[in-house]
Amino acid sequence: MIKLYCFGESGNAYKAALPLSLSGLEWEPVKVDFFGGEARSPEYTALNNMAEVPVLVDGDVTISQSGVIQMYISEKTGKFGGTTKEEAREITRWMFWDNHKMSSQCGTQRFLMNFVPEDKRPKEVIAFNAGRLKAAFKTLDAALDGRDWLVGDGPSHADFSCCGYLFYPEPFGFDRKDWGNIDRWLSNIEQIDGWKHPYDLMPGRPSDRGL
Repeated sequence: MIKLYCFGESGNAYKAALPLSLSGLEWEPVKVDFFGGEARSPEYTALNNMAEVPVLVDGDVTISQSGVIQMYISEKTGKFGGTTKEEAREITRWMFWDNHKMSSQCGTQRFLMNFVPEDKRPKEVIAFNAGRLKAAFKTLDAALDGRDWLVGDGPSHADFSCCGYLFYPEPFGFDRKDWGNIDRWLSNIEQIDGWKHPYDLMPGRPSDRGL
């Protein structure tokens, strides 16, 4: 059975866990105590020398980085990767955009605003990230104008990548009601048969750490 090393608070892990769950493949989550330093332990870095989450292990295949795991899911199932070469390229374009322009800022902002002691939160950095995130949300919202999905006629890795952090309840500068097209698109994803919230799909949530 496929194992996905992950934890519920990781939007990047959710990008892999959600399509894995919807793909029909048999898999199980393996909790990584990220905040306890497990990802930097010798045992974990032997699994992934980048010391990051997620990691997928399927027999003798070990893959890190959510986007590559998404590609592997498509290789195994033929799902979520597009039906033409043009769609596949467009999906990859959105995945790269998200990793560079949106998720990296979402993850950093959410961490700084929620998981760092209030007296140590860097206000200037948070303000800077807020501007970058607003620009990213504007790009995504515009792309979804008149569309149910980012690419093609159904959900793809473009959607699963870009939604990675947008279901989390902790404040980080994103409010669905402020972005009509994004809100509608997230509702489409929630209506996919088998969809689960990241805290229901993977083990680990802030309340486990008293937050």
